[in-house]
Amino acid sequence: MLIERAQSALLLVDVQERLAPAMHDATACLASCRLLIQAARRLDVPIVVSEQYPKGLGHTVAEFADLVRPEQVHAKRHFACTADPELAAVLEQLDRPQIVICGMEAHVCVLQTALGLKAKGLAPAVAADAIAARRPASRELALARMRANGLEIVTAEMVVFEWLHQAGTPEFKAIIPLIK
Repeated sequence: MLIERAQSALLLVDVQERLAPAMHDATACLASCRLLIQAARRLDVPIVVSEQYPKGLGHTVAEFADLVRPEQVHAKRHFACTADPELAAVLEQLDRPQIVICGMEAHVCVLQTALGLKAKGLAPAVAADAIAARRPASRELALARMRANGLEIVTAEMVVFEWLHQAGTPEFKAIIPLIK
């Protein structure tokens, strides 16, 4: 399955102030998340952002404040975005069957969300380089479990190039500097 711009949305899961510093290789994860957010914004791909219990974990990291609008952010208490009534409704209203997922933590909220989306008949694609966990083994086991459950595992660049579909367009020229 190719990820189509008109059929997909980006879901940024719990990339929060007090959670991000505890992640293994957080810098690389944040860079890949940033690429996805910037590309989604430029290509008019809807963006949904979850925040797990922001009172305790803080809000989405400050470095994304210029990229994410307040109305795109939704607080939750459930680990899976699909188990939260508000977030599930937002995702359903998008009417986009392909959901690109990035965020934290790979083996908890990202995994449960991806499995929940698949159970709802959607086609989640998890950007492996844009997810993180406190321990590398947790991230790797989450990816293995996702693969075993038939989920698409991609990279941020795969997603961006599939959204672009071809070179030489104004969109391509605007986005390619983000990758280089």
